[in-house]
Amino acid sequence: MKIFFAADHAGFKLKNELINYAAKLGYEPIDSGAFALNNDDDYPDFVVPAVNAAIATKSRAVVLGGSGIGECIAANKVKGARAALCFDAYTAKITRLDNDSNVLCFGSRTTAGKLETAKKIMKIWLETKFSNASRHKRRITKIAKLEA
Repeated sequence: MKIFFAADHAGFKLKNELINYAAKLGYEPIDSGAFALNNDDDYPDFVVPAVNAAIATKSRAVVLGGSGIGECIAANKVKGARAALCFDAYTAKITRLDNDSNVLCFGSRTTAGKLETAKKIMKIWLETKFSNASRHKRRITKIAKLEA
C-alpha cells in the first residue's frame, strides 16, 4: 500500500523517521514534502497535495506538524478525507475501526515519547481494518453527504 507523507518544518524530522519505518514495515512511502527544513513553510502546501494523492489512489496519508491540529483541519477540507489526530494506541485503533480514517495526523511537539510512540500509533493505524459495522457505515455515509 502507498502511504503519502507530508509535514511542515515542525514535523519534518519525525516525518522522515516515519517514512523509514513505513518502508521497513513493507509499505510504499511517498514523500510529499517538505523536502528541506524551512521555518517559513506552510503546512497546507504539503498536506493538501498528499491527501489528494491518497484519495485519488485509494491509499492513505500521514501528515505531521507541531500540534497536528492545523494539518488535520487542512486534510479534512479535501473531499473524501477522513483525517484523525491521534495521540495514543486507542485513538489510532478506534479511528480505523469506527471511522475508516484514511489520513493520520500527528503533532511532533505533542506526541508523548515522540518517535517510539509515533511508530506504535502509525503501525496500529496501518494494520487496523475498518469494522464494516452497519452503524459506522451509516455515519460515514452521512459525513460524505456533507461534502456533496
